[in-house]
Amino acid sequence: MSFDTLTCPSCGSPVKQYCNPFPTVDIIIELNGCIVLIERKNPPHGWALPGGFVDYGESLEDAARREAREETSLEIFDLRLLGCYSDPSRDARMHTISTVFMAQGSGIPRAADDAANLALFTLFELPATLCFDHARILADYAAIVDTSR
Repeated sequence: MSFDTLTCPSCGSPVKQYCNPFPTVDIIIELNGCIVLIERKNPPHGWALPGGFVDYGESLEDAARREAREETSLEIFDLRLLGCYSDPSRDARMHTISTVFMAQGSGIPRAADDAANLALFTLFELPATLCFDHARILADYAAIVDTSR
């Protein structure tokens, strides 16, 4: 267990400050036979799956729906779990644990919030470089899609 020791400003006693990973969600949104990717507005820049941090008091599923709506303007349905990705180096900014969902999208895709741009890609024509561990996530997704169809 990792923690730092702080000093209580009131009494001067040592207090443990725990350093825990941050929960996030990523969503593989299937739309018209393609995958929705966003181009990130904030560092690290590049193409990525829509997603973000889970708010306190929010379920993973609700976070996925909210992030999809905020970044792509799409509503998602048929939410299915792909897996959890927890490599401490998956995000250079901090240790995150991402729960990755697959879902169908509906609506007109439009970049918003943290997304500078949005595009639809087939699994065979993905950008050469993806942020975080999203290339690995999409490779895992491709293996499932290929065997289930």
